[in-house]
Amino acid sequence: MSNIARNGRNDVRPLRSADLERVIAIDSSHIGEPRRHFFEKRLAHAQRYPDDYVQIGVVRNSALAGFVFARIMRGEFGSQKTIAVLDAVAVEHDNQSRGVGRALMTALAEMLRQKGVHSLESQADWTNHSLLRFFDVSGFGLAPRMVLERSVSNPMIEPIEEE
Repeated sequence: MSNIARNGRNDVRPLRSADLERVIAIDSSHIGEPRRHFFEKRLAHAQRYPDDYVQIGVVRNSALAGFVFARIMRGEFGSQKTIAVLDAVAVEHDNQSRGVGRALMTALAEMLRQKGVHSLESQADWTNHSLLRFFDVSGFGLAPRMVLERSVSNPMIEPIEEE
């Protein structure tokens, strides 16, 4: 992707270290708390390993209005395909429904194609209806695998062997 691409009134460009505070502010307006460490770590890794990350921002009226973070995975979980995982996406509340999200996803898909990625995956809380709607209009569908989790605070329950 060139340094800046124009999509209507949205300027699409790679994220920079100077965008960190704005990214944190936009994200925390959606999440409810700042995830500074997460974004600091992502930006640092992307600078160190540019082939493994795509981080894009949309600028409107000289201010960052939205962003997307994706990481590229090659061979994880036994897969032979190169995939990307969408780690974070957010659009400033005042700029929603103005093409910012569409510009982000279009630019992300183009960058991923250029890097040889075949598919994009993400996860969402099933009660986050606005994010699920965004994923739906962005072309996402249910994946053929299930995400499982367990607490590591509780000891594993081991079956009792009968003699």
